[in-house]
Amino acid sequence: MDRIDAMKVFVAALDEGSLAGASRRTGRSPAAVSRAVAFLEAHVGVPLLHRTTRSLKLSEAGERYAVACRKVLMELEEADRSAAGERSVPHGTLTITATMFAGVEILRPIVDAYMDAFPTVSVRLHLLERAVNLIDEGMDLALRITRLPDSTLVAQPVGEVRRVVVAAPRYLAAHPRIGEPADLAKHQVIAMRHMGPESWSFPPLEGSSVPRAVAFTPRLVVNNVRAAIASAVDGHGVTRLLSYHVATEIRQGQLQVVLADAEPPRIPVHLVAPYGRLSVPKVRAFVDFALPLLRTRFASLAKDLEMAPARPIPPRRGRMSAG
Repeated sequence: MDRIDAMKVFVAALDEGSLAGASRRTGRSPAAVSRAVAFLEAHVGVPLLHRTTRSLKLSEAGERYAVACRKVLMELEEADRSAAGERSVPHGTLTITATMFAGVEILRPIVDAYMDAFPTVSVRLHLLERAVNLIDEGMDLALRITRLPDSTLVAQPVGEVRRVVVAAPRYLAAHPRIGEPADLAKHQVIAMRHMGPESWSFPPLEGSSVPRAVAFTPRLVVNNVRAAIASAVDGHGVTRLLSYHVATEIRQGQLQVVLADAEPPRIPVHLVAPYGRLSVPKVRAFVDFALPLLRTRFASLAKDLEMAPARPIPPRRGRMSAG
């Protein structure tokens, strides 16, 4: 059996999560897929996969081998593209990753339009709430909303987002004024599990180098952006999200930003790819197609916040709490 061919089957099994999935993806029989994996295991002399009836799990050796296989297959693909030169046109399967909200709300419409424009390319859009190693996991591109460390990635800037504290106007009218971060301790907090479930940090005051940390006991902790937005819109508390999450609700007056003067520095947004992938036609075509659309979209979201009308908060009925 050809080792490169077996590697392709092995990687397909990992991507699909099962030997049956690899069978469907590669058009081979389940027995042929099993033989390909067994061939590789016999070649390296150690088990690569732990098989169960429902899933596959890489062995320790399998994890290292999977990374090597992806690199080998990626380099072979790039060599083929380079040899084809200008005659090569976008085709094949493009793999992209993003967070769930950004993927659904921002990237998915662009992917749909890209596929309409390039019918010979298919797309696998992986929406994950975790950091993805593009090289190790065989991804072509990622939409990253974070400050990027030095890495082996090529990053194309597409915009910026803010980390904002928001609440419904009716909630703000019925509770103590929020004039500084410390005031949040008096409020019902809707916290995101991965964005600080028990404390939020704010930039230091002028003349200090110590960030301001506000500790609280959240009234509600969720792990889904939509859930946090819905509870805040319904008037159940204060939440902290990224500005693009709540731009629509702010524009419509359902939520209002507080503590704008205490926001941390804006967070850059990039479309990133491993070095060398931009020479692959399907990747280059997507980057050229998506960059202007992404930049327009993030600029529009920023404008929604900047132009949101200032709505005075009605005075609270009854005696105000101290502070």
